[in-house]
Amino acid sequence: MHKSLTTVLSQRALAASRSFARVAEFYFTSRYGEKRGDAAIADFTFGNPHEMPLQGLVDGLRKAALPEDKNWFAYKSSEPEPQQFLAEHVGPELGLDFAPEDFALTSGAFAAIMVAFRLLLDAGDEVIYSEPAWFCYEPTLLAADAVPVPVRLREPGFDLDIEAIEAAITPRTRLVVVNSPHNPTGRIYDRATWEALAAMLERASARIGRRIFILSDEPYRRLRFDGRGFVSPAAVYPWTLIDYSYGKVLLAPGQRLGYLAISPLMPETERQALRDAMFPVQMALGWCFPNAIMQHAIADLESLSIDQAALARRRDLLIADLGEAGYDVLEPEGTFYLWARWPGDAEAIWNRLADREVYVMPGSILGGASHFRISLTASDEMVERALGAFKAARG
Repeated sequence: MHKSLTTVLSQRALAASRSFARVAEFYFTSRYGEKRGDAAIADFTFGNPHEMPLQGLVDGLRKAALPEDKNWFAYKSSEPEPQQFLAEHVGPELGLDFAPEDFALTSGAFAAIMVAFRLLLDAGDEVIYSEPAWFCYEPTLLAADAVPVPVRLREPGFDLDIEAIEAAITPRTRLVVVNSPHNPTGRIYDRATWEALAAMLERASARIGRRIFILSDEPYRRLRFDGRGFVSPAAVYPWTLIDYSYGKVLLAPGQRLGYLAISPLMPETERQALRDAMFPVQMALGWCFPNAIMQHAIADLESLSIDQAALARRRDLLIADLGEAGYDVLEPEGTFYLWARWPGDAEAIWNRLADREVYVMPGSILGGASHFRISLTASDEMVERALGAFKAARG
């Protein structure tokens, strides 16, 4: 960044920019950035669609765009109808007795995370999350004047390391962010893990004299392989907020719809305080509500999903191909990603893949330089073209 800009930008903007620089460089100016969007490449980088959208999504949005009354496109906050709908559908899914008021409708999970940070954090508060991780936790925290505190997942299985989280807690700790199914590893953490984390956070909260919350980042919650179940920490630890996005299960990240939800196990006084603060915080952050069409469409979108059988088929093909080529692959339990270890010099192999028009996400962007991530949202044709390239790229 040019030195003169340091006199123009706020410290939080500078910190967020530095944190996000590696992603921005990869997306805009790297070899991948130069080829991004080229139909000739096999693009396994970001979770973008490479095929036409779900017809049900198109039909639902078309239906929702036809006004039924004069207020159809009026200002929309968290509207009562979608809140009621979510309480009736998410409650049985997670085994929790939500009230409609526990849901704040947001423009995707990204906005829900940002709202959660502003609801819970003061400047200088510390937030623990586990790496490898989604690359936006750190810059978003820095933009909120909070202090990111990354800890490592426990290899080789990338289990949540509760001892490491406990060791990272200080009197400034306010929040622990967890992500299941986990991006980038595909791990789904079970009830026993959440129970152990909850017990530790209860002890730690008592020790430091302030409540430590959990933000459960669940945008991939409905993308699970082989019939695996799902437990949210909100069903175990009362002091939990959930963020969710429809953009993953619909594979439509450009149509922003999500929510921030409060665990109904939370004591009523604190639960109501959070409910009351949702609207002013969302408004103050720049009207972080979904637009009218997305809220009108939610009932028609709820049961839709991208082809999960196709994701599993691509997973199996690539795991077999990578395994034969000598790569160490962690079989994902959920999400639409594969997480694999580089079998040599990461930069050299990445470039040899790029020479063959195959592009993957370097793990260094996600806090795991020894690995790389493959997005299974690539088309079947891309997968077929890439088979054999990983072996050739080893050199």
